[in-house]
Amino acid sequence: MPQQLKRYLPILEWAKTYDRQILGADLMAAVIVTIMLIPQSLAYALLAGLPPEVGLYASILPLVAYAIFGTSRVLAVGPVAVVSLMTAAALGNLALQGTTEYLLAAITLAFMSGVMLTLMGLLRLGFLANFLSHPVIAGFITASGILIATSQLKHILGVTAHGHTLPELLGSLVAHLPETNLYTLALGAAALAFLFWTRKGLKPLLLNLGVGPRLADVLTKAGPVAAVAATTLSVYAFDLAGKGVAIVGTVPTGLPPLSTPSFSPDLWSQLFLAALLISIIGFVESVSVAQTLAAKRRQRIDPDQELIGLGTSNIASAISGGYPVTGGFARSVVNFDAGAQTPAAGAFTAIGIAGAALFLTPLLFFLPKATLAATIIVAVLSLVDLSILRHAWGYSRVDFAAVATTITLTLGLGVEVGVSAGVILSIALHLYKTSRPHVAEVGLVPGTQHFRNILRHKVKTAPHLVTLRIDESLYFANARFLEDYVYNRVVCDQPITDVVLMASAVNEIDMSALESLEAINSRLKELNIRLHFSEVKGPVMDRLNRSHFLDDLSGEVFLAQYDAWSRLAGDNTQQAA
Repeated sequence: MPQQLKRYLPILEWAKTYDRQILGADLMAAVIVTIMLIPQSLAYALLAGLPPEVGLYASILPLVAYAIFGTSRVLAVGPVAVVSLMTAAALGNLALQGTTEYLLAAITLAFMSGVMLTLMGLLRLGFLANFLSHPVIAGFITASGILIATSQLKHILGVTAHGHTLPELLGSLVAHLPETNLYTLALGAAALAFLFWTRKGLKPLLLNLGVGPRLADVLTKAGPVAAVAATTLSVYAFDLAGKGVAIVGTVPTGLPPLSTPSFSPDLWSQLFLAALLISIIGFVESVSVAQTLAAKRRQRIDPDQELIGLGTSNIASAISGGYPVTGGFARSVVNFDAGAQTPAAGAFTAIGIAGAALFLTPLLFFLPKATLAATIIVAVLSLVDLSILRHAWGYSRVDFAAVATTITLTLGLGVEVGVSAGVILSIALHLYKTSRPHVAEVGLVPGTQHFRNILRHKVKTAPHLVTLRIDESLYFANARFLEDYVYNRVVCDQPITDVVLMASAVNEIDMSALESLEAINSRLKELNIRLHFSEVKGPVMDRLNRSHFLDDLSGEVFLAQYDAWSRLAGDNTQQAA
């Protein structure tokens, strides 16, 4: 089998060792994830503003596509809270008429996201995820969790409320608070209390009663299913729908219909930014989970192939009537803990969801929307981590500003503005930090060949020799900073004859930085000061050799800083305080 084909079809790799033992582990994991995914998929479709069956459709073919093209053994792909919220925000701005047009836009959004992700994977652009800093992502997910939970309170209260920002949602909820349906509130509050208790208290109770750990785990994961069953029976038995309790109603029975996205240029232009942001956020969330879980088993994932896996999953979702999907944190952890060994567990989960779509949907007619809202609230509150603000404040004021700004903008202006600001902030922070690189003047540690910062250690220096250690690659954003730093240092009363730039931490010198180095060399030459380099890395040296810079250099390039010191320091040395 050609190696290139194996790269694009990871299933060819793990399928070779598939046996009955792995099959059993994958089937058990699939049962547990299916139980968890059925109510979640219905709930997340509701969050995205779509009919509940769309959540089931988005949980069938995408899982099969990921099993073929994905590299993570345990990642569980499907509808997730943050992407559902972003989908609702994107489609809510289009002023579409009716459910049909709204659904077509959601399908188109999934298709666009899939195409973008697949192209990024084929072009090996997985590194782009690095431009989103962890503080910004943490701030965005925390703010999204707050927005999602707040947006679902209308279903718990049984009122109509609208808005995509926290002020809009709270204002609308307060305005409609007198319209609260007490039956809906009772059902929603009971479901919330039960689901919160299930997460923390059910498994210990079952273990104390003598239930085996595996069965206790399955029953705990089935908590949302029990809530769905109990509240649905309550609505049916007491005719609560006739008393104002909103229910799901008729859910079509059958497998997902084949669907075609819209290719309207107007719609594509309107959805382009949203599709790009959903692709980036979905990939970052998914690859973070996949890498964390893979490391626990000493496995590895390929970020570029993950882009293709997620891209094909979204295309599969689009052609089967679904909406954007990605790897879910909670489901993937459950899949991991349940013992999934290969992506085949996802394919078996898809079979379970397909069975639910074929046989269980008539039972969902009396399912109250308040129960689905409670499922969402309990799931997303685990994403809210306001402690990131405290940690960022204590560690870095710059990172704190990034987190606080992302949270504030997401809550105040919506998810698209928040995540766009997050991307811009991440890049801006990188440019800001690297535009003012740390430059340390170093001296020789007595009795060694090591050089350390003269402000932190007692080291030897020479009055006529200045050694500056540059702790950052040199590029257009920081080239002028280095010029100014060197000039300011050599303008002093000391008779400086030599300057050594210690480049052990320099991995790159671009054209702008090269021009700055040429300017430094020329300026120092006018002052009768020689410019030297030490510990230049091989790739950097290769590029310098392709220019005329080394021919014009007034000094030398030393292999080690100690060589430069031995040649240039002489006997006139002193101890720095």
